[in-house]
Amino acid sequence: MKFRIAAAALALGFAAAAAHAEIVVGVSLGITGPGASLGVHYRNAFQLMGKTLGGEPVRFIILDDASDPTNAAKNARKLISEDKADVLLGSNGVPSAVQMAQAAAEAKIPMLVMTPAVLTGNVLHWSFVVPQPTELMMSAVAEQLKAHGVKTVGYIGYTDTWGDLVYKAIQSHANAYGFKVVTDERYARSDTSVTGQVLRLMSANPDAIVVGGSGTGAALPHVALVERGYKKGIYHNHGTVNAEFIKVGGKAVTGAIAPTGPLVVPEELPDSFATKKVSLDFTKRYEATFGAGTRNAFAGYAYDGYLLLDAAAPEALKKGKPGTPEFREALRSALENVKNVVGTHGVYTMHPQNHNGLDERARVLVQVENGAWHLLKAKGQ
Repeated sequence: MKFRIAAAALALGFAAAAAHAEIVVGVSLGITGPGASLGVHYRNAFQLMGKTLGGEPVRFIILDDASDPTNAAKNARKLISEDKADVLLGSNGVPSAVQMAQAAAEAKIPMLVMTPAVLTGNVLHWSFVVPQPTELMMSAVAEQLKAHGVKTVGYIGYTDTWGDLVYKAIQSHANAYGFKVVTDERYARSDTSVTGQVLRLMSANPDAIVVGGSGTGAALPHVALVERGYKKGIYHNHGTVNAEFIKVGGKAVTGAIAPTGPLVVPEELPDSFATKKVSLDFTKRYEATFGAGTRNAFAGYAYDGYLLLDAAAPEALKKGKPGTPEFREALRSALENVKNVVGTHGVYTMHPQNHNGLDERARVLVQVENGAWHLLKAKGQ
C-alpha cells in the first residue's frame, strides 16, 4: 500500500513537472564588436517579451558572440549541448547567423535566423528567416531608382556575406527596372577610411549609389561621398535603419533613403496598414523602456521571432515535451506551418517551400529628415 501511494505521488510529480516543462531558447548576438549597434537592440527586445510560449514557461539564455562568426558557432554548440536549448535565435550578422544555423541543423534543432541569410538544403530545413529577404527590400529601392530615371548605379558594400547579398539583390533587379550597376567597391566592417573606393565611385559618376553596409558602418561611405561633393541619390538597405547611423553620419546623411519594416514609422502609416497596431504598440513600449528616439528595426526582428514561437508552441506541445527531440521536431514543423502571424515587420505565413513568409506588406521606404527616419512621402519622390 505504501509503495502504491509513493508510486502515485511520484507519478503526480512527474506529471506536474511535464505540465510546467520549461522551453529553453538559446540566443547568440553580437552585443559587442563591430555589430554592436545592431546587437544591443536585438538584446533589448527580450525585456519586452512574455514569460511563456504557448502557455509554457520560457527561459531565454543570451550570449554575446562579439560579432564574430567563430564565437557564434561556439555559442550555438554550447547552447545546444550544455544548456539543452529547444530552439536557437541569432545572430545579428549574416556570417554569424549562418554558422549558428549550420550547428542547429547538425543537432536537429529549429532556429530563428535574425538576418536575411540565404540558406539551402538541410540547414534551411531547420531554419526560419525572420527579417525580410534582401531581394524583397531592394526591389523597393529599384522601384525608386526607376521612378527617378536612374540608368547607372554605383555600389559600395562590405567585403563579407552581407555586402554580397545586397549587391546580388540590387543586381537582380537591374534589367527589370532599366539600370546598370557600374561599380562593385568593397570595404571591411572595421575600416575607418574608404577614400580610394569613393574616388573610384566619383570617377564613375553614376546616377545613384547603393550602399551595402549596416548600422554605423554604413555611414562611413555615405559621409565620404558627401564630403567629396557627390550630390545625387544615396540609397541604403534595411540593415542601416537605426538612430546610431544618423548619430555617426550627422547632417551628411540627411536625405539617405532605405527600405525598412513598418515598425520604424508606425505613426505615419495609414490605419488600414496590416501591422500598424502591433508595430505601434511595440514602438511605444520600446521607447518607454529605452528612451525617446531609440526605435529601430532590429529589436522588432527579435520580437517577431518571439511571436512566431508563441504561435507555433501550442501545436508543438501537443506532440512532445520541451527538452526532447520530439518537441524540437514538432516545433520545427509548427513553425513551418504558421499562418497570418501579425508581427512588427509584417504578416508571416510560412510553408515548406517558404521559411520566411513575408510579402510587400513588410516593407516601406524611409528617408533621413531633421535628424530622424521618416516615411518617404510621394511628394518627396
